[in-house]
Amino acid sequence: MRALIIKEVNAFLNSLIGYIVLIVFLLTLGLFLWVFKDSSFNIPESGHAQLDPLFSLTPWMYLFLIPAITMRLFSEEKKAGTLELLLTRPLTEMQVVVAKYLAGVVLVIFSLLPTLVYYMVIYQTSLPVGNVDTGAVLGSYIGLALLGACFVAMGVFASSMADNQVVAFIVSFFLCLFLFKGLDSLAALSGIGKSSTILYGLGINAHYLSISRGVVDTRDLVYFLSVIALFLFLTRTVIESRKW
Repeated sequence: MRALIIKEVNAFLNSLIGYIVLIVFLLTLGLFLWVFKDSSFNIPESGHAQLDPLFSLTPWMYLFLIPAITMRLFSEEKKAGTLELLLTRPLTEMQVVVAKYLAGVVLVIFSLLPTLVYYMVIYQTSLPVGNVDTGAVLGSYIGLALLGACFVAMGVFASSMADNQVVAFIVSFFLCLFLFKGLDSLAALSGIGKSSTILYGLGINAHYLSISRGVVDTRDLVYFLSVIALFLFLTRTVIESRKW
């Protein structure tokens, strides 16, 4: 299984599109956070030594980055006709799914690492030096990692259903968007009464914001792990259905 994880990571990093996706992601973040003065995400203009703009903007960037990472994981195998060959290896369907999922998570974590430079800059330029809520920053990074892990699970599921990478990207984008903000929008509608609380609690954003406060609640961890497990199970079901 480790060999498959390494293969998928290398396949992405050895492709031109992989580098383009990562560069565009990091460049866009940098421009909004440090260059565009009219941006509400601009850190120097805010006058506060904090990374809240990073953690507010990154989930929206992930809506594009993660589908771009996951769209090829299964759809490319299906289009090339190599999925059946892959499944003949001494790996179960679930192991194949988990390996491709972990490869996606590794790439998401890899995309986050350069943003640690922003924390170092804020830490050194704050007055006094080090006047940063490190606990909140750590909690926000954990929240981003879990959010990204959920998006990867949904992206892998979308890729397993589509033979075309573009279709996989679109399905993954809207699926992630619905669970991230769609349920919040439904909860905000008037006239649904107590259901609004349930809908809000089912959305990813509520649990992401909770962890971003710097307190890792067991309920939030259970939620994220449950969403990941659900979509990995659905992906395995889709792969197994090819035998029916």
